[in-house]
Amino acid sequence: MDGQRSFDDYRMPDELWEQMEELLPDYPASPKGGRPRANLRGVADAIFYRLRTGCQWNAIPPELAPGSTAHDYFQQWAELGIFDQLWSLAVEIYDELIGLDREWQSVDGAMTKAPLGGEDTGKNPTDRGKLGTKRSLQTDGGGVPIGLAVAGANVHDTKLLQQTIEDSIERAVSEVNEEEHLCLDKAYDSAAIRDMIVSLYQYTAHVRSRGEEKRELDRTSGERPRRWVVERTHGWLNRFRAILIRWDKKTQNHLAGLHIALAYFVYSRIGVLG
Repeated sequence: MDGQRSFDDYRMPDELWEQMEELLPDYPASPKGGRPRANLRGVADAIFYRLRTGCQWNAIPPELAPGSTAHDYFQQWAELGIFDQLWSLAVEIYDELIGLDREWQSVDGAMTKAPLGGEDTGKNPTDRGKLGTKRSLQTDGGGVPIGLAVAGANVHDTKLLQQTIEDSIERAVSEVNEEEHLCLDKAYDSAAIRDMIVSLYQYTAHVRSRGEEKRELDRTSGERPRRWVVERTHGWLNRFRAILIRWDKKTQNHLAGLHIALAYFVYSRIGVLG
């Protein structure tokens, strides 16, 4: 019984599947009408299982779906942008039900290992030159992810900043009626970055080290440095083993896994996941 309960914990939650199912293309009921229809719920479970455990595709439990079938559908859905749409839908629902805190936003990068290499990987200068990948994440004031970009581990955070902001703008679902602040750490401290943030995107820039930020907010009891929320979201993403260590060689597939995890995170913040 304990083993079955543990196994069920790695299936895609029903609420997340219901939203994803609405985004899938119409498949023919009969093989004569095109591609044979697999058990798509099982396929979704298999994809989520692999994302959570980091296992190889052929190690997915067969009671979910054959690994090759799950991989084929995963790539097809990634090409169609299904998982990106799933994340965008989650952000839209969150904004409608709770409301994004767009007044205070944060961006930060995180590096993970990529032993097999592939697209958008590079030598990690902090890991003895081993291959790795970097993700740049933008969150609202509560840590809800709204923008994403990926590159090799040897790409500086500043080179991903504009791509990350542009991604968040494309994902925006409502107009902002308040001043927007963008919090960044000292890695982004340059005149060019400050000028881009202010002149191109009309953010009020807050670029400082964690120590400087903490010393300022220590003056107000109960407040925390604002940038910690994006660091927390990065840490939460690393609970997905296939994200903690990147095995996908294609950037498209790596992004697809991140999009699933980000959608799951947003829905969990809404409180709709069982």
